[in-house]
Amino acid sequence: MNLPRAAVQGLSPSPRAVRSTSLHILALIIFLNICVRDTHAQGETVEPPEEVVSVSTDLVTVPLFVTDAGGRRVPGLQLGDFEVRDAGRTIEASYFAAGTESVALLFLLDASGSTRDIITQQRETALAVFSRFGARSRVAVIHFRERPELALPFTNDLRAARSAFRISAQPDRRTAIFDAALTAVRAFRADGRQPAERRIVVLISDGLDTSSTARASIVIEEARASGVSFYVIHLPLFTPREGRLVARRPSKGFRELAERTGGSYFVVGDALSSLDPRAEYDLTPVFKAIADDLLGQYVIGYYAGEAERRGGFHEVEVRLTSRVRRGLRVRQLRAGYEHKSSDK
Repeated sequence: MNLPRAAVQGLSPSPRAVRSTSLHILALIIFLNICVRDTHAQGETVEPPEEVVSVSTDLVTVPLFVTDAGGRRVPGLQLGDFEVRDAGRTIEASYFAAGTESVALLFLLDASGSTRDIITQQRETALAVFSRFGARSRVAVIHFRERPELALPFTNDLRAARSAFRISAQPDRRTAIFDAALTAVRAFRADGRQPAERRIVVLISDGLDTSSTARASIVIEEARASGVSFYVIHLPLFTPREGRLVARRPSKGFRELAERTGGSYFVVGDALSSLDPRAEYDLTPVFKAIADDLLGQYVIGYYAGEAERRGGFHEVEVRLTSRVRRGLRVRQLRAGYEHKSSDK
């Protein structure tokens, strides 16, 4: 402290002055120590224990769809038409959403080359899909070249989404599709919402990955664990071969992003359109098919009890009740979940 230091550098203090100063310093130290300890105690009472947080957020959700004998989606089912089992134990479901009541839709847009121009042209068509979803639905946009860029966090603002579809022209270098796809999957978790919504990624790309460090298998694994489905719109590039134009094969795993996560795969464009720089693409049928596909889907959820919060993998099985079972089949888009103890 300045006061004692000044005294030392000036006249030699008397013993009484030294004792008085020491007592003041000691009293000040005790006072500050009490204040610090009191502040820490107050900080500890503000934050709830981890156990309370984990209990209130342990919502397990299973996206699924039901098909008839002809493979057609079956809409119109209710919560009472399903029964849920967690590791063999019958569970009472507490959450149910049908069709497009609550959808989190993320557009993952390839910002390279001609793909960028097509995406810009199809902005209104793409966003028309979102307008068909329920009021609780949200939309986000990610652009990617060599690295993904979050153009729009999750929102229900359609005007902001329109702006996010504007992609700036930049020199084409490398393209990292699977890195961007992994970022998209993790964006749902980073959003901090409970997974009580249908999670969809619409990926629009030429399918040629040239620089990803993430493997498609990792993306698929995380997507299935998080209840995320990919709807892939492939805009293929064409190359001359033996006197004709043939579509270049997409990178290994590109198509599987859709097929193994419960989504769908669409190919748009042909050799003739690839030769015409003014060719106009119409993705309306594709986005209509995506919306129709989602209409026949359901999300069932329940809060994990004490038994379900034990560590390890939990297999979840959703069945139809006997009164609607005949000729129908349930296809789950999530087979189970891994519960990690909160004390780790």
